[in-house]
Amino acid sequence: MCGILAIFSAEGHPIEAQSVQGSEHSLRELAYRQSGKQRHRGPDDTGTEVIADQGVALVHERLAVIGVETGHQPLHSKDGNISLIVNGEIYNYLELTKQISKRLPGYQPKSDSNVIIELYEQHGQQLLQHITGMFSFVLYDRRTRQLLVARDPFGIIPLYMGKDARGNLWIASEMKCLVELCPQLQIFPPGHVAAGTVTQLKPVRYYQPTWRQVIPTLKVNLEELRRQVELAVRSHLQCDVPFGALLSGGVDSSLIASIATKIMRERDPNYKLRTFSVGMTGSPDFEHARMVAKHIGSQHTEITFSVEDCLDGVRDLIYHLESYDIATVRCSLPMFYLSRHVKSTGIKMILSGEGADEIFGGYLYFHKAPNFEQFHREMVTRCEQLHVSDILRANKVTMSKGLELRVPFLDTTLVDYVMNIRPQDKIPGRLNEFGGECKWRMEKFVLRQAFSGDYLPDAVLWRQKEQFSDGVGYALIDALPEFSARHVSDAQLLLAEKRFPINPPKTKEGYYYRCIFEEQFPGDAAARTVEKWAPRLDWGCPEDPSGRAQAAHEKAYGKC
Repeated sequence: MCGILAIFSAEGHPIEAQSVQGSEHSLRELAYRQSGKQRHRGPDDTGTEVIADQGVALVHERLAVIGVETGHQPLHSKDGNISLIVNGEIYNYLELTKQISKRLPGYQPKSDSNVIIELYEQHGQQLLQHITGMFSFVLYDRRTRQLLVARDPFGIIPLYMGKDARGNLWIASEMKCLVELCPQLQIFPPGHVAAGTVTQLKPVRYYQPTWRQVIPTLKVNLEELRRQVELAVRSHLQCDVPFGALLSGGVDSSLIASIATKIMRERDPNYKLRTFSVGMTGSPDFEHARMVAKHIGSQHTEITFSVEDCLDGVRDLIYHLESYDIATVRCSLPMFYLSRHVKSTGIKMILSGEGADEIFGGYLYFHKAPNFEQFHREMVTRCEQLHVSDILRANKVTMSKGLELRVPFLDTTLVDYVMNIRPQDKIPGRLNEFGGECKWRMEKFVLRQAFSGDYLPDAVLWRQKEQFSDGVGYALIDALPEFSARHVSDAQLLLAEKRFPINPPKTKEGYYYRCIFEEQFPGDAAARTVEKWAPRLDWGCPEDPSGRAQAAHEKAYGKC
């Protein structure tokens, strides 16, 4: 995983020197300077290419995980006319390499991303129907002056685009590279591709699964579900550097760690996965993570923090996160603290359980779903908002420390399989409310049932869903509103809609985060890139994103 930045002249002509903060910058200097704002994403190497006569600059900040010695970017076609910068991983590149070798005998890709060039030469933009992985990329063909920009189906990898005052097109992995110079700024949407010249470029959807529009009817097959999850984990283990797994003690991350251990022991029976947990003293997560670590025989590390440790990092976190959403900030703080420690151990890639709650309907507020159709529609909405919430958090927080995070539950094939399971097999709650037999069913029931046996201790397999920010220790979530209130007056909050007409904050916590964000990312365009994560208010759910705000939580507010 890496960081990419590209600049394209509006007219296809050389770009004149530009003044930034009183200093003249050539195109190369400008591209390198602005990409430096995301250099934390690629601490191993910076590659820069400028096609001066066409007004094009490409910069790649590299975190070397696959093809460590040979994967320097930009990558080029054999004739040198096509240039490519990629952020992410192509998980089926070995299979694609075999296919390409039949057409190009002796073909050896320099890295997993290299196959994109050969697929482009054969299939054009239809290459996206052949690759699986997490990615965003910019490909430029200097012969035709055409570019191709694409992002993975769920937006695991961030991507922004904007235009500067001269009309030049900018593309980057992080918004901080663009906000200073681009009054026009937007998220490049997940599952979209844009092809053509700079003036023609418009993102169009290439990923169009039927489950987005149709309520599925496929009955769950637990054996096939288990097989699909295991295949997804297996595909995410291709790595040329040390890796580990985040272990919260919840069912999602614990299953990923357990399955990864089983697969790695096929090669080495004595293999010990490195696992990491984060929390406060007495954290609910620590107890359950220890159970899993003992069960799978991992080399386990616990990282303990205090409330003050997290509060110290709020400002830095928002800069890296590029969001002011309350739920996203809350969940990011402990992961921000954890990522630094993990990277210090020499680990460069980490596995995680993000995505399971979206595709299995695992959030506690799903217990309030009024019917099967609305339950499924809400899962679709959650999947389509991942790139501005959980997966944005997971990627940007870990990459702020140069640590690649992989999410097997968001493998495209797995998501398509799970989202095509009929909602009546996945919906939690009291089934008699929906016409079934009178019994209660836990959230993510089918996932838990599919892995009953020796994968996990029952106390973890059937542990209730905890928001990550809750599970690390309830005191953090209790402290954040109080901390924010010390920085925001009642009078300021009353005028929130006047100061922040776009997504006005409703609480002092939200107002405080918004002030920090505006200081770091000024302008309406930046503010519009953020979306709010909240339970469904029209289902009678409270607006507070904490899991403890939901009545289904065993330690809900008022119960303890």
